[in-house]
Amino acid sequence: MKSSCPERPMNQSRLPTETKLREEIPTVTRRVKPPTEKELRIREILEKLNQQIPPRPFTHLNTTTSATHSTATILNPRDKYCKGDQLDILIEARDYLRNKKKYGGDFLRARMSSPALKAGASGKVTDFNNGTYLVSFTLFWEGQVALSILLIHPSEGVAALWRARNQGYDRIAFKGKFVNGTTQVLTECGLTLNSSNEFCKYLYSGGEEVFYCMKPQHMPCEALTHVCTKQQAVSFLTDKEKDLFQKSNIGVEMMKNPKYISVFQCNKSEENRTQKCQMGTEIPTPSGYTFQGRWITAQCKQNLLNSSQINDCLKGKLIYLLGDSTLRQWINYFPKVANTLKPFDLHGTGLYKKHLLLDADRHTLVEWKKHSHPFITVQLYSVIDDGYIPQEIDRLPGDKDTVIVITLGQHFRPFPMELFIRRVISIQKAIERLFLRGPNTKVIIKAENIREMYLDTEKFGDFHGYIQYLTMKDIFKDLHVGFIDAWDMTIACGSNILHPPDEVIRNQIVMFLNYIC
Repeated sequence: MKSSCPERPMNQSRLPTETKLREEIPTVTRRVKPPTEKELRIREILEKLNQQIPPRPFTHLNTTTSATHSTATILNPRDKYCKGDQLDILIEARDYLRNKKKYGGDFLRARMSSPALKAGASGKVTDFNNGTYLVSFTLFWEGQVALSILLIHPSEGVAALWRARNQGYDRIAFKGKFVNGTTQVLTECGLTLNSSNEFCKYLYSGGEEVFYCMKPQHMPCEALTHVCTKQQAVSFLTDKEKDLFQKSNIGVEMMKNPKYISVFQCNKSEENRTQKCQMGTEIPTPSGYTFQGRWITAQCKQNLLNSSQINDCLKGKLIYLLGDSTLRQWINYFPKVANTLKPFDLHGTGLYKKHLLLDADRHTLVEWKKHSHPFITVQLYSVIDDGYIPQEIDRLPGDKDTVIVITLGQHFRPFPMELFIRRVISIQKAIERLFLRGPNTKVIIKAENIREMYLDTEKFGDFHGYIQYLTMKDIFKDLHVGFIDAWDMTIACGSNILHPPDEVIRNQIVMFLNYIC
């Protein structure tokens, strides 16, 4: 922790006068620090994303993609479809004036479902960048299947969201509480801070992660104990662009007829997956489906463990859950899976305190700890033992009985993408260091999930989450880690809420147990 108090200047008598300086040093060449490997990687990822999401200026809503006027055509239609077949649908995007779109970039969400069977799966969307899209469904189960292709945002809306996101940090305001004895003071804080007044600067990893607070009078920077946030009425969208995010223009159905197909067994043999789910397994798209409420992976064999097997597996395990409240849901659900795990009170306060479950007899520990800034909540949360995820990983020695689960994303959506990329790369590097000292440590990445469709799209919309989901998968693809595809799971089960229902949490924990048992 450093205060930004200006350093005392050098002894003025030893400094040459301005005239003398010019005589002695005719030209002053400042040495430019070359970009680090991480900076180059961040730049490369951002450039790639900028190419994939180019600017799409528009003059009127009529020239943007219309779900009603676009067409969805089943390729090679049949009266009878067989389980295991692939169903392809061609989308031709048109605007409100019925003109065919000449470019891609629309944000689509494809889903097939059979509510009576509690079955669902996502579809794979291929963008040909010319106004046409191929949506591919794998017919995982038999029965009547409903088909849905939603236009979440037209490409013009996507481009506006991307531009607006990367324009600044002003959408969320941070407040810090400083405590000195009985005196408490709230001051302005943030990931950036423009002020000529004295401020505190909290650094991690040589300044890669920085958090600022205005320094209160007569208090040291070390007196910061709590932080909270508040959403600001700040938008970087134009009034015309805001029309694209009216409720009536978000998540509009593109499928007309047929909306249902019938799938039969067709005497096909059941596909028997023999490979156990394990670290480093490549994740296909879609990565699985729900059936009778149970998540079934597409790439590996899942075992349903009984309570005795689960208790044996967890014996001696140290499990660290690092992330946001969608991972805190795990610690609330774990005792339903392993009833010998009991909460241990660490005397913290609030929802975002460190949570701990213990089974002393079996030497099992499960701990949830929130990730550090940015963490968005109006409730004050303690920063006394706060740690960025890379910091937390660096503190663990690691061994065959240590398991780390990581998730982040929801709290990063209102901020420029560079912040998320930087943090994920820092986590990647911390995992690599962990594997050097503890190569048998198990690390599992839980992707972020979809959430409410009609909330403040500019700050929290799923388009931001989808870009983060793809970026995280790409950064972690060469690491020997497990991956829980919460994005695909929540599309499959149709849970459009920030905190998915218990059924989804159970499926995530079952997947987790298949990786570690």
